Amino acid sequence: MSYAANAYARTARTTASPRDIEAQALLKAASKLQDVVDRWDSSSARINEALMFNRKLWTIFLTEAVNDENPQGIELRQSIVNIGTFVMTRTVELQLNPEREALKPLIDINRNLAAGLSGQS
Repeated sequence: MSYAANAYARTARTTASPRDIEAQALLKAASKLQDVVDRWDSSSARINEALMFNRKLWTIFLTEAVNDENPQGIELRQSIVNIGTFVMTRTVELQLNPEREALKPLIDINRNLAAGLSGQS
């Protein structure tokens, strides 16, 4: 990457809103999961890598949702917890028994939430 591209990337990171950063993280997780679907190999380490990235991301979301100092309303926080619980349960199931089609709901959730955070829903 050129110096100009690196500088632009650094500037974009420092000026992005928290919503934009969350949306980009969700899209990155969705992209990793989609790559697994597109190049399916049930014995591949890419499955675990993509699932772990998604799991870590959702751990952050869940931790923030249950934080008493979170300024978001309780209904929104509860919705995040409900979605996050589903994501975490599905992730564990897929780590134990990888199934190509079972990844789709995780991809859809991440993409839909990213679109909502970006105001594209």
